[in-house]
Amino acid sequence: MFAAEIFMHKFLLSSPVRTLKPEEADWFYTPTYITCDLTPTGLPLPFKSPRVMRSAIQLISSNWPFWNRTEGADHFFVVPHDFGACFHYQEEKAIERGILPLLHRATLVQTFGQRNHVCLNEGSITIPPYAPPQKMQARLIPQDTPRSIFVYFRGLFYDVNNDPEGGYYARGARAAVWENFKDNPLFDISTEHPTTYYEDMQRAIFCLCPLGWAPWSPRLVEAVVFGCIPVIIADDIVLPFADAIPWEEIGVFVAEEDVPNLDTILTSIPPEVILRKQRLLANPSMKRAMMFPQPAQAGDAFHQILNGLARKLPHDKSTFLKPGEKILNWTAGPVGDLKPW
Repeated sequence: MFAAEIFMHKFLLSSPVRTLKPEEADWFYTPTYITCDLTPTGLPLPFKSPRVMRSAIQLISSNWPFWNRTEGADHFFVVPHDFGACFHYQEEKAIERGILPLLHRATLVQTFGQRNHVCLNEGSITIPPYAPPQKMQARLIPQDTPRSIFVYFRGLFYDVNNDPEGGYYARGARAAVWENFKDNPLFDISTEHPTTYYEDMQRAIFCLCPLGWAPWSPRLVEAVVFGCIPVIIADDIVLPFADAIPWEEIGVFVAEEDVPNLDTILTSIPPEVILRKQRLLANPSMKRAMMFPQPAQAGDAFHQILNGLARKLPHDKSTFLKPGEKILNWTAGPVGDLKPW
Protein backbone atom coordinates (compact mmCIF):
# COMPACT_ATOMS: atom_id res chain seq x y z
CA MET A 1 0.00 0.00 0.00
CA PHE A 2 3.07 2.26 0.22
CA ALA A 3 4.27 1.46 -3.31
CA ALA A 4 2.95 4.64 -4.99
CA GLU A 5 6.45 6.15 -4.72
CA ILE A 6 7.91 3.32 -6.83
CA PHE A 7 5.19 3.34 -9.48
CA MET A 8 5.20 7.16 -9.72
CA HIS A 9 8.92 6.97 -10.49
CA LYS A 10 8.35 4.30 -13.18
CA PHE A 11 5.53 6.35 -14.69
CA LEU A 12 7.59 9.54 -14.92
CA LEU A 13 10.55 7.79 -16.54
CA SER A 14 8.48 7.23 -19.68
CA SER A 15 5.97 10.07 -19.38
CA PRO A 16 5.77 12.77 -22.09
CA VAL A 17 5.70 15.42 -19.34
CA ARG A 18 9.32 14.61 -18.48
CA THR A 19 12.12 16.73 -19.89
CA LEU A 20 15.85 16.07 -19.82
CA LYS A 21 16.48 19.83 -19.98
CA PRO A 22 16.21 21.18 -16.44
CA GLU A 23 15.84 24.79 -17.60
CA GLU A 24 12.52 23.73 -19.22
CA ALA A 25 11.14 22.06 -16.09
CA ASP A 26 8.28 23.41 -13.99
CA TRP A 27 8.90 20.76 -11.32
CA PHE A 28 11.80 18.64 -10.11
CA TYR A 29 11.23 15.14 -8.76
CA THR A 30 13.61 13.11 -6.60
CA PRO A 31 12.75 9.42 -6.08
CA THR A 32 13.83 8.35 -2.60
CA TYR A 33 12.01 5.02 -1.87
CA ILE A 34 11.70 5.85 1.81
CA THR A 35 9.17 3.06 2.47
CA CYS A 36 11.55 0.35 1.25
CA ASP A 37 13.38 0.07 4.58
CA LEU A 38 11.66 -3.08 5.83
CA THR A 39 11.57 -5.31 8.89
CA PRO A 40 12.45 -9.02 8.41
CA THR A 41 8.70 -9.67 8.03
CA GLY A 42 8.33 -7.06 5.29
CA LEU A 43 6.78 -4.17 7.21
CA PRO A 44 8.02 -0.64 6.39
CA LEU A 45 10.08 1.16 9.00
CA PRO A 46 9.82 4.96 8.86
CA PHE A 47 12.48 5.73 11.46
CA LYS A 48 15.47 6.02 9.10
CA SER A 49 13.50 7.89 6.44
CA PRO A 50 14.57 11.38 7.63
CA ARG A 51 18.22 10.41 7.20
CA VAL A 52 17.55 8.96 3.73
CA MET A 53 15.67 12.11 2.71
CA ARG A 54 18.31 14.46 4.13
CA SER A 55 21.02 12.58 2.24
CA ALA A 56 19.05 12.76 -1.00
CA ILE A 57 18.56 16.52 -0.59
CA GLN A 58 22.23 16.93 0.31
CA LEU A 59 23.12 15.10 -2.90
CA ILE A 60 20.91 17.12 -5.25
CA SER A 61 21.76 20.45 -3.59
CA SER A 62 25.51 19.74 -3.83
CA ASN A 63 25.55 18.51 -7.43
CA TRP A 64 23.03 20.78 -9.18
CA PRO A 65 21.90 24.39 -8.73
CA PHE A 66 18.14 23.86 -8.91
CA TRP A 67 17.36 23.01 -5.28
CA ASN A 68 19.34 26.01 -4.05
CA ARG A 69 17.39 28.46 -6.26
CA THR A 70 14.18 27.68 -4.35
CA GLU A 71 15.17 25.48 -1.39
CA GLY A 72 12.79 22.90 -2.77
CA ALA A 73 9.75 25.07 -3.51
CA ASP A 74 9.64 23.77 -7.10
CA HIS A 75 10.39 20.16 -6.06
CA PHE A 76 7.96 17.42 -5.14
CA PHE A 77 8.45 14.22 -3.16
CA VAL A 78 6.22 11.18 -2.77
CA VAL A 79 5.98 10.36 0.96
CA PRO A 80 3.45 7.52 1.40
CA HIS A 81 4.14 6.63 5.06
CA ASP A 82 1.28 6.57 7.60
CA PHE A 83 1.78 10.22 8.55
CA GLY A 84 3.64 11.39 5.46
CA ALA A 85 6.87 13.28 6.09
CA CYS A 86 6.43 13.15 9.88
CA PHE A 87 7.91 9.66 9.50
CA HIS A 88 6.27 7.72 12.33
CA TYR A 89 3.33 5.31 12.38
CA GLN A 90 2.02 6.46 15.79
CA GLU A 91 0.22 9.78 15.62
CA GLU A 92 1.45 11.17 18.92
CA LYS A 93 5.10 10.60 17.97
CA ALA A 94 4.50 11.78 14.40
CA ILE A 95 3.10 15.07 15.74
CA GLU A 96 6.05 15.41 18.11
CA ARG A 97 8.52 14.85 15.24
CA GLY A 98 6.71 17.06 12.72
CA ILE A 99 7.42 17.27 9.01
CA LEU A 100 11.12 17.01 8.19
CA PRO A 101 12.31 20.67 8.26
CA LEU A 102 14.10 20.36 4.90
CA LEU A 103 10.75 19.56 3.22
CA HIS A 104 8.84 22.59 4.47
CA ARG A 105 9.01 24.37 1.10
CA ALA A 106 8.57 21.30 -1.11
CA THR A 107 5.25 19.91 -2.35
CA LEU A 108 4.51 16.61 -0.64
CA VAL A 109 2.52 13.95 -2.46
CA GLN A 110 1.20 11.77 0.35
CA THR A 111 -1.46 9.28 1.36
CA PHE A 112 -1.92 10.96 4.75
CA GLY A 113 -4.54 13.68 4.85
CA GLN A 114 -6.20 15.19 7.91
CA ARG A 115 -7.41 18.76 8.32
CA ASN A 116 -5.55 21.04 10.73
CA HIS A 117 -2.79 18.48 11.31
CA VAL A 118 0.93 19.22 11.60
CA CYS A 119 1.72 16.33 9.23
CA LEU A 120 -0.20 17.88 6.33
CA ASN A 121 1.39 20.95 4.75
CA GLU A 122 -0.82 23.43 2.96
CA GLY A 123 -0.47 22.70 -0.73
CA SER A 124 0.24 18.98 -0.31
CA ILE A 125 -1.40 16.59 -2.76
CA THR A 126 -3.33 13.76 -1.10
CA ILE A 127 -3.29 10.49 -3.05
CA PRO A 128 -4.82 7.03 -2.66
CA PRO A 129 -2.65 4.21 -1.33
CA TYR A 130 -1.41 1.69 -3.85
CA ALA A 131 -3.60 -1.35 -4.48
CA PRO A 132 -2.55 -3.97 -7.08
CA PRO A 133 -4.56 -3.23 -10.27
CA GLN A 134 -3.98 -6.54 -12.06
CA LYS A 135 -4.85 -8.58 -8.97
CA MET A 136 -8.07 -6.64 -8.43
CA GLN A 137 -9.02 -6.83 -12.11
CA ALA A 138 -8.52 -10.59 -12.08
CA ARG A 139 -10.98 -11.00 -9.18
CA LEU A 140 -13.95 -9.16 -10.68
CA ILE A 141 -17.27 -11.04 -10.56
CA PRO A 142 -20.36 -10.45 -12.77
CA GLN A 143 -21.80 -6.98 -12.17
CA ASP A 144 -25.31 -8.36 -11.70
CA THR A 145 -24.25 -10.48 -8.71
CA PRO A 146 -26.65 -9.64 -5.85
CA ARG A 147 -25.17 -7.65 -2.97
CA SER A 148 -26.31 -9.95 -0.16
CA ILE A 149 -23.94 -8.64 2.55
CA PHE A 150 -25.16 -5.47 4.27
CA VAL A 151 -21.92 -4.35 6.02
CA TYR A 152 -18.49 -5.86 5.38
CA PHE A 153 -15.12 -5.46 7.09
CA ARG A 154 -11.96 -7.51 7.43
CA GLY A 155 -9.03 -6.25 9.48
CA LEU A 156 -7.73 -5.55 12.96
CA PHE A 157 -9.98 -4.23 15.71
CA TYR A 158 -7.14 -4.08 18.23
CA ASP A 159 -3.37 -3.84 17.73
CA VAL A 160 -2.28 -5.82 20.78
CA ASN A 161 1.44 -5.64 19.99
CA ASN A 162 1.63 -1.85 19.67
CA ASP A 163 -1.39 -0.84 21.77
CA PRO A 164 -1.99 -3.46 24.47
CA GLU A 165 -4.56 -1.38 26.36
CA GLY A 166 -6.71 -0.94 23.26
CA GLY A 167 -7.66 2.74 23.42
CA TYR A 168 -5.03 4.31 21.19
CA TYR A 169 -5.17 2.26 17.98
CA ALA A 170 -7.77 3.79 15.62
CA ARG A 171 -8.66 6.14 18.49
CA GLY A 172 -10.84 3.29 19.74
CA ALA A 173 -13.14 3.38 16.68
CA ARG A 174 -12.34 -0.13 15.46
CA ALA A 175 -12.71 -1.53 18.95
CA ALA A 176 -16.13 0.15 19.13
CA VAL A 177 -17.17 -1.51 15.85
CA TRP A 178 -16.28 -4.94 17.23
CA GLU A 179 -17.79 -4.47 20.69
CA ASN A 180 -21.06 -3.14 19.34
CA PHE A 181 -21.61 -5.26 16.22
CA LYS A 182 -19.72 -8.55 16.48
CA ASP A 183 -23.02 -10.37 17.04
CA ASN A 184 -25.16 -8.25 14.72
CA PRO A 185 -26.33 -10.37 11.73
CA LEU A 186 -26.21 -7.34 9.43
CA PHE A 187 -22.46 -6.96 10.03
CA ASP A 188 -20.06 -9.40 8.38
CA ILE A 189 -16.95 -8.37 10.31
CA SER A 190 -13.89 -10.38 11.33
CA THR A 191 -10.13 -10.31 11.73
CA GLU A 192 -9.88 -13.24 9.33
CA HIS A 193 -8.77 -12.31 5.82
CA PRO A 194 -10.36 -14.87 3.47
CA THR A 195 -9.15 -15.75 -0.01
CA THR A 196 -12.54 -14.44 -1.22
CA TYR A 197 -11.94 -10.97 0.26
CA TYR A 198 -12.21 -9.12 -3.08
CA GLU A 199 -15.26 -11.13 -4.15
CA ASP A 200 -16.94 -10.53 -0.80
CA MET A 201 -16.54 -6.76 -1.17
CA GLN A 202 -18.36 -7.02 -4.50
CA ARG A 203 -21.23 -8.78 -2.71
CA ALA A 204 -21.51 -6.08 -0.02
CA ILE A 205 -23.57 -2.89 0.05
CA PHE A 206 -21.45 -1.03 2.60
CA CYS A 207 -17.71 -1.49 3.27
CA LEU A 208 -16.31 -0.04 6.48
CA CYS A 209 -13.25 2.17 5.99
CA PRO A 210 -12.23 3.09 9.55
CA LEU A 211 -8.98 4.75 10.47
CA GLY A 212 -6.18 2.54 11.78
CA TRP A 213 -2.94 4.08 12.97
CA ALA A 214 -3.56 6.71 10.28
CA PRO A 215 -6.88 7.91 8.80
CA TRP A 216 -6.35 6.32 5.38
CA SER A 217 -6.31 2.69 4.26
CA PRO A 218 -6.38 0.62 1.03
CA ARG A 219 -10.05 -0.19 1.79
CA LEU A 220 -10.97 3.18 0.29
CA VAL A 221 -9.49 2.12 -3.04
CA GLU A 222 -10.96 -1.38 -2.83
CA ALA A 223 -14.43 -0.09 -1.98
CA VAL A 224 -14.51 2.34 -4.92
CA VAL A 225 -13.12 -0.20 -7.40
CA PHE A 226 -15.56 -2.90 -6.28
CA GLY A 227 -18.61 -0.62 -6.11
CA CYS A 228 -19.09 -1.04 -2.37
CA ILE A 229 -20.28 2.16 -0.66
CA PRO A 230 -17.37 3.30 1.57
CA VAL A 231 -18.34 4.05 5.16
CA ILE A 232 -15.60 6.47 6.16
CA ILE A 233 -14.89 6.57 9.89
CA ALA A 234 -12.00 9.00 10.29
CA ASP A 235 -12.71 12.48 11.65
CA ASP A 236 -11.29 15.36 9.56
CA ILE A 237 -9.86 13.05 6.90
CA VAL A 238 -8.68 14.72 3.68
CA LEU A 239 -9.55 12.34 0.86
CA PRO A 240 -7.64 11.97 -2.42
CA PHE A 241 -8.49 13.84 -5.62
CA ALA A 242 -11.64 15.56 -4.35
CA ASP A 243 -12.01 17.35 -7.71
CA ALA A 244 -12.31 13.99 -9.53
CA ILE A 245 -14.15 11.93 -6.92
CA PRO A 246 -17.33 13.28 -5.27
CA TRP A 247 -16.73 11.63 -1.90
CA GLU A 248 -19.78 13.14 -0.21
CA GLU A 249 -22.01 11.69 -2.92
CA ILE A 250 -20.52 8.19 -3.12
CA GLY A 251 -19.66 7.59 0.54
CA VAL A 252 -21.14 7.69 4.01
CA PHE A 253 -19.28 9.68 6.67
CA VAL A 254 -19.68 8.56 10.28
CA ALA A 255 -18.06 10.46 13.15
CA GLU A 256 -15.82 8.32 15.34
CA GLU A 257 -17.99 9.07 18.37
CA ASP A 258 -21.09 7.84 16.48
CA VAL A 259 -19.75 4.34 15.79
CA PRO A 260 -22.10 2.77 18.41
CA ASN A 261 -25.01 4.04 16.26
CA LEU A 262 -23.63 2.63 13.02
CA ASP A 263 -26.44 0.13 12.51
CA THR A 264 -29.11 2.82 12.91
CA ILE A 265 -27.25 5.23 10.62
CA LEU A 266 -26.86 2.72 7.78
CA THR A 267 -30.30 1.08 7.99
CA SER A 268 -31.96 4.52 7.88
CA ILE A 269 -30.42 5.44 4.49
CA PRO A 270 -33.25 5.34 1.91
CA PRO A 271 -32.94 2.72 -0.87
CA GLU A 272 -32.96 5.43 -3.56
CA VAL A 273 -29.93 7.10 -1.95
CA ILE A 274 -28.09 3.75 -1.88
CA LEU A 275 -28.91 3.18 -5.56
CA ARG A 276 -27.67 6.65 -6.49
CA LYS A 277 -24.37 6.06 -4.72
CA GLN A 278 -23.99 2.67 -6.42
CA ARG A 279 -24.65 4.20 -9.85
CA LEU A 280 -21.97 6.81 -9.25
CA LEU A 281 -19.52 4.15 -8.06
CA ALA A 282 -20.14 2.20 -11.29
CA ASN A 283 -18.53 5.03 -13.30
CA PRO A 284 -15.23 3.66 -14.70
CA SER A 285 -13.55 7.08 -14.49
CA MET A 286 -13.99 7.12 -10.71
CA LYS A 287 -12.37 3.71 -10.33
CA ARG A 288 -9.53 4.68 -12.67
CA ALA A 289 -8.70 7.79 -10.62
CA MET A 290 -7.93 5.60 -7.60
CA MET A 291 -5.55 3.24 -9.40
CA PHE A 292 -1.88 3.19 -10.45
CA PRO A 293 -2.14 0.87 -13.50
CA GLN A 294 0.75 -0.46 -15.60
CA PRO A 295 0.82 0.95 -18.21
CA ALA A 296 -0.76 4.24 -17.19
CA GLN A 297 -4.21 5.22 -18.47
CA ALA A 298 -5.81 8.61 -19.05
CA GLY A 299 -7.44 9.87 -15.86
CA ASP A 300 -5.66 7.41 -13.54
CA ALA A 301 -3.98 8.31 -10.24
CA PHE A 302 -0.74 9.25 -12.01
CA HIS A 303 -2.59 11.82 -14.11
CA GLN A 304 -4.56 13.09 -11.10
CA ILE A 305 -1.20 13.84 -9.44
CA LEU A 306 -0.04 15.68 -12.56
CA ASN A 307 -3.29 17.67 -12.51
CA GLY A 308 -2.60 18.60 -8.89
CA LEU A 309 0.91 19.77 -9.76
CA ALA A 310 -0.35 21.71 -12.80
CA ARG A 311 -2.87 23.58 -10.66
CA LYS A 312 0.00 24.95 -8.57
CA LEU A 313 1.54 26.62 -11.63
CA PRO A 314 2.81 29.13 -12.47
CA HIS A 315 5.09 29.31 -9.45
CA ASP A 316 4.71 32.41 -7.31
CA LYS A 317 7.59 34.90 -7.27
CA SER A 318 8.25 33.93 -3.64
CA THR A 319 9.25 30.47 -4.91
CA PHE A 320 12.64 31.81 -6.01
CA LEU A 321 15.10 33.04 -3.40
CA LYS A 322 17.20 36.15 -3.62
CA PRO A 323 20.96 35.65 -4.04
CA GLY A 324 22.39 34.46 -0.71
CA GLU A 325 18.93 34.08 0.88
CA LYS A 326 18.40 31.02 3.10
CA ILE A 327 15.11 29.95 4.71
CA LEU A 328 15.51 26.30 5.69
CA ASN A 329 17.41 25.26 8.80
CA TRP A 330 19.66 22.29 8.04
CA THR A 331 20.37 21.63 11.73
CA ALA A 332 16.74 21.54 12.91
CA GLY A 333 15.09 18.32 14.07
CA PRO A 334 16.04 15.40 16.32
CA VAL A 335 19.80 14.80 16.64
CA GLY A 336 19.46 11.22 15.36
CA ASP A 337 18.01 12.52 12.08
CA LEU A 338 21.12 14.59 11.36
CA LYS A 339 23.46 11.61 10.93
CA PRO A 340 24.51 11.01 7.31
CA TRP A 341 22.84 8.01 5.68
